[in-house]
Amino acid sequence: MAPRTFWKGYLKLSLVTCPVHLVPAITAQDRVSFRTLNAKTGNPVVSRYVDAESGAAVEDDDQVRGYPRGEDDYVLLEDDEIEAVALESARTIDIETFVPADSIGWIWYDRPHYLLPADPVGEEAFAVIRAAMAATRRAGIARLVMQGRERAVLLMARGRGIALWTLRFGDEVRDPAEYVEATDEAPTKDMQGLMKRLIEERTTDWDPAVLDDPVQANLRDIIARKKKARPKTAAKAQKDKAPDPPSNVVNIMDALRKSLASESGAAKPAKDGGKRPPRKPR
Repeated sequence: MAPRTFWKGYLKLSLVTCPVHLVPAITAQDRVSFRTLNAKTGNPVVSRYVDAESGAAVEDDDQVRGYPRGEDDYVLLEDDEIEAVALESARTIDIETFVPADSIGWIWYDRPHYLLPADPVGEEAFAVIRAAMAATRRAGIARLVMQGRERAVLLMARGRGIALWTLRFGDEVRDPAEYVEATDEAPTKDMQGLMKRLIEERTTDWDPAVLDDPVQANLRDIIARKKKARPKTAAKAQKDKAPDPPSNVVNIMDALRKSLASESGAAKPAKDGGKRPPRKPR
């Protein structure tokens, strides 16, 4: 199933403009999800907005948005008043500047999207912008209104399309100096050497299989078995006993040596002289 279009508008660079649409680059569609049921009847439970004082249900037509200015005191805003403040960036991604593609730290990246041409007429202009960014290894910076807020976005050439990342707001990223405490105690050369060897032993090529979620797979297995069994009442699942937490390692050097011995043992070639198979990502 093709991903749902998230936004439609225009991509603009100086006098070059083309219609584009935006689709999410990530999805939770395949994730196992549950409905909340009434345990007595088995019927689904629905949620409704209710008046905080009277407890009466409030229909959609009677709902209005308000900004709190005091206790039990709100400034009411109508939908047309909110729509009236829409900015040009609600309809156009105007690339204002370019930066080296690797110059923005990963911590500023928020959510990824794919930006694609919306019709054949604009494909040439779109391709020119994308190819130029790829050739110069530059990323475009623009602003875009999404979900009622204008935010900075990063555009990077990716394959035959453009990846658009929303960037976090400046007040969302905490200063690491306030939370990460550096230690003045430098590791010994022997300790550092053993750690480097351990890292080398575990170094392998990237494999996307490491991103699989075994919990979701196990849930699907349970659901499949229950579909076949169709029990009248759900049996209470017995929780597996949690493994004991590892004890604190007192001697780091001993732990490193044991780790390397274990890695080296697993790395020995087969007796027939064959090479060791590549290590699976952990």
